[in-house]
Amino acid sequence: FVPSVLGTREHWDAAYERELQTFQDIGDAGEIWFGEESMVRIIRWLERQKVPLDSSVLDIGTGNGVLLVELAKSGYMNLTGIDYSPSAIQLSEKVREKEGMSHIKLKVEDFLSPSAELSGFDICIDKGTFDAVSLDPDNAVGKRQQYVSSLGRALKPQGFFLITSCNWTKEELLNEFREGFEILEELPTPKFCFGGRIGNSVTALVFQRK
Repeated sequence: FVPSVLGTREHWDAAYERELQTFQDIGDAGEIWFGEESMVRIIRWLERQKVPLDSSVLDIGTGNGVLLVELAKSGYMNLTGIDYSPSAIQLSEKVREKEGMSHIKLKVEDFLSPSAELSGFDICIDKGTFDAVSLDPDNAVGKRQQYVSSLGRALKPQGFFLITSCNWTKEELLNEFREGFEILEELPTPKFCFGGRIGNSVTALVFQRK
């Protein structure tokens, strides 16, 4: 990938400072990455698998925390969101407060150099964070490897990892997560047609930690 400001902490700090101000002004939580259907897709999969409501869930790069709120509304109780941007966590705290979801845990944390307590989760979810890591102008390849290593520590053996990406194909993600993870399922995403060829603008996969 061509390096991009979308891979820098400075970009996300500035973006979430703006969204935080907007929320304080008009109560708008901001953009939902990949749209509401991406959250519905994740929640439906968890429900189909009959994942217990007390399972520990980690949202990697939680942003405004809206996914966690939707999970809480669906009955999930053990929810944690992390983001390396303090402004994102401030925003998600305000969204949590507005929704009355005080049991959602939120923390400023860099997933590439996680604290020791960031481990033992039943489920890890990523909507766009691995994409952003992949665009980092400073050693993106090394940081992708750090991400996979951190995921291996954060997720329990046999735990599920649900990733939504607009930068990576299924085959590429299988290669990126080949060490320590196996594919369980590809989730359906919207298709588009261009020049007579059909493709997907978004890839959504479920992995299980070996």
